[in-house]
Parts: sequence; C-alpha cells; structure tokens
Amino acid sequence: MTVRLARISAEPLDLAEHLDAVQDARTGAEISFVGRVRDHDPDATGSVVALEYTSHPDAETALMTLAERASAGTEAIVAVSHRIGRLSVGEPAVIVAVSAAHRGEAFDVSRALIESIKHELPIWKRQIEADGTTAWKGLGG
Repeated sequence: MTVRLARISAEPLDLAEHLDAVQDARTGAEISFVGRVRDHDPDATGSVVALEYTSHPDAETALMTLAERASAGTEAIVAVSHRIGRLSVGEPAVIVAVSAAHRGEAFDVSRALIESIKHELPIWKRQIEADGTTAWKGLGG
C-alpha cells in the first residue's frame, strides 16, 4: 500500500491532481470518488446554498491514518483530500482516487476510505440554507 497524498485544504480540490498521483504502470484499475456539495439535505427545510467545513488541527494526520488503514494489506495507491472553508453547491468537498492491479481492490479501498472519512475524520460542517437557516453537523453528518 502507498498513500501518495492525504491533505486537508482550504484551496479548491483538483481531481486531475489526484488521478495523476495514483497513476502507476503496475496498476490496471483506477477509480475516483468526488463528494460535492448538493442543493438539498433530508434535514433541511429549504434549499442548501453552501456548506462551511471546519477541521480539527490533527485532521490531516487523521486522514493519513484512515488512508493507510483502508489500504493496509493491499498494493493499492491512494490520493485523498478534504476541503475546509465555505463551499458553494457543486464544489468538491472530498476527492478519493485509488489505483490497484484489479478493480475489486480499488473499489474496496475507495469505499472503506470514504466511509471512514464520513464517520471518523474530525471535520464538522455547517449547512447554510437559502433563507439563512444554519445547522451544524458533526462526524457522520
């Protein structure tokens, strides 16, 4: 297993950068996951216009640990980033790219990583609705 990128960023995320990071002649499968801000949420009473992400100071270290754990025991190559700050609808909040010799391994590592990010990464978000209503969501939210 190799984690080539694990970053928390206040700057916009770039899918091409993540795909380039996992490119390797030994791999035959390359997959990506992009989690974007959407215009609705089951808990919202109206349209969602933005999310504001805040992270714990140790979030980047935690992200590396999650990526290493998800790819442990595999030959997968991983690149992952999570954005912080205010993001508008449509902007990427998280990108996961994984390459491996075979598609099954790539999909398994990617899914394990995004699920652990959702439930364990110390990042919180404030959801902002069109009418100005806000709601904080913690881990797993």
